[in-house]
Amino acid sequence: MSVNKVILIGNVGQDPEVRHLDKDVAVANFSLATSESYTAKNGEKVTTTEWHNIVVWRGLAKVVEQYVHKGDKLYIEGRIRTRTWDDKDGNKRYTTEIYADNLEMLTPRGQAAVGQQVSAPSNQQAESVNEPDFSSSEEDDLPF
Repeated sequence: MSVNKVILIGNVGQDPEVRHLDKDVAVANFSLATSESYTAKNGEKVTTTEWHNIVVWRGLAKVVEQYVHKGDKLYIEGRIRTRTWDDKDGNKRYTTEIYADNLEMLTPRGQAAVGQQVSAPSNQQAESVNEPDFSSSEEDDLPF
């Protein structure tokens, strides 16, 4: 048995980029920042930020297109995927993305309510597009 599950709470880095593919299949891409803070040995507060590339498909992408904006706080559940490609110079390139299948809008904005949950319908199957088939801040006192 194996599990590939990611849960993130963070802030959207820029307005989502949404594309509409064949048969009105939508895909949205955006970055999400998560931050961790802790107090170092010398008493200094240290914050580190990690940026995540988020990919959302179909109906959930259409919701993201309408309601998600730069700065919004989101709760996201999804899976980690790594893509590879060759750049124009023939070098192998990699990117790691989170394919979201559930999100909650934690920032009230427009018609979105705090804690509004949006999920991708579980009965949607991949069509003839390049979508993968998925069927098969609190401070911590660290001791150093």
